[in-house]
Amino acid sequence: MNSAAIKAPSGRIVSIDALRGFDMFWIIGGDAFFRAFLKLSDAPWAEALRVQLHHSKWDGFTFYDLIYPLFLFIVGVSMPFAISKRLQRGDSRGDLYAHIVKRTLVLFAFGLIYNHFLEFNFDSFRWAGVLQRIALCYFFAALIFMNFRVKGQAIAIGLILFGYWAIMTLVPVPDVGAGVLTPEGNLAGFIDRLLLPGKLCCYKLGDNEGILTTLPAIASTLLGGFAGHLLSSSYDQRKKFLGLVIAGFAGLVLGLLWNLVFPINKLLWSSSYVLYTAGWSFLLLALFYWVIDMRGYQKWAFPFVVIGLNPITIYVLDGVFDFGTIAGIFVNGIVVHLGALQPVVWIACVFMVKWYFLYFLYRQKIFLKA
Repeated sequence: MNSAAIKAPSGRIVSIDALRGFDMFWIIGGDAFFRAFLKLSDAPWAEALRVQLHHSKWDGFTFYDLIYPLFLFIVGVSMPFAISKRLQRGDSRGDLYAHIVKRTLVLFAFGLIYNHFLEFNFDSFRWAGVLQRIALCYFFAALIFMNFRVKGQAIAIGLILFGYWAIMTLVPVPDVGAGVLTPEGNLAGFIDRLLLPGKLCCYKLGDNEGILTTLPAIASTLLGGFAGHLLSSSYDQRKKFLGLVIAGFAGLVLGLLWNLVFPINKLLWSSSYVLYTAGWSFLLLALFYWVIDMRGYQKWAFPFVVIGLNPITIYVLDGVFDFGTIAGIFVNGIVVHLGALQPVVWIACVFMVKWYFLYFLYRQKIFLKA
């Protein structure tokens, strides 16, 4: 299937949209489907795979720990393309800054709505969240992209990661001390408990998208920008692919080395976690780029592209609307007779309702952007 077969908006690299869709697939139902499927077997291999579909409880890494930083990485990948496109069509820097601010505010507002802001129950409301962190990472990464060249962006990444490491290990927590990276003693959790009102998630002593841990998440976005610079450059496809692979292995090695003194930890978004997940993100992008854009095998990726062109849309709707209501109209009378397969089939049906909704938007060429 040639590149014309997938009707993505003009000027886009299909593998970026496909990888974004692959990432969102796990968020909007892929994870639940494979967890249910793997529960059909009690074999050791099934249990090993089930573990990979859950977040690490503290230190360590699973496949599911990659999903969120991969999305931030892809946000960064898209930035050089988006900024260059706007400059080429004549937008001023002032227009770009206004766009960045507007998009940040809209994303943040979507995050509040996702967290049920409109219920006005602020005593138990969660102010932090996935979209709020994406908004902040986008905002600060975009400002850095606008004002610094690649070398300056690299320096910014280094300052963020080493600065965060220093803060987390040298600044003392009252009644605990400095450098205690436990759920009870870490500085990020203490700051969240001190400054974040309302409800915390997703561990009792801090927030999964808390205040201090958003700082290294900006570096995850900036690292994606390096991939974007590479893919938007004048290098031939082979050099772009090799650059992604080399960067991927470098990220893995550096992340593992840093893990020796600053453990890989999603909840703390440790500096080693940033580099390690960026390594896997570079390698995944290299794989998708090689298969889809270099080899031209696009047909298999079409379902992911459909998701990847409207990721925020489906994320927000999935949080505020029960797609199972629609699925139930068609399959409730069937799934009740499927025994052990019932949860697997039900999850698949609900997912397909979401996908066909996105396919409708795709066919109408409606690509909603924050």
